[in-house]
Amino acid sequence: MTRSDMITAVTQLTGFRKKDIETTVAAVFDVIGDALASDGKVMISGFGTFEARIRGEHEGRNPYTGETMTVAPSYRVSFSSGKTLKEKLG
Repeated sequence: MTRSDMITAVTQLTGFRKKDIETTVAAVFDVIGDALASDGKVMISGFGTFEARIRGEHEGRNPYTGETMTVAPSYRVSFSSGKTLKEKLG
């Protein structure tokens, strides 16, 4: 499902104007992104938990030359599904 598909689905479920839903979806994603950037964790009861984790410095290879190089630490976002979502998925 894309962002556009999500907006269309929520518009159909709620009956609200598409423009209002677009604004709301954008705001929700902004809040989640800001929370991950500052706190590193977003818990949505029944749905799941998003967590920003740091991937440490590690050795990698240049795929073109095969040369070994050090890859700098970076952040990644992980998701753990909540109980309600797990039950819904089967």
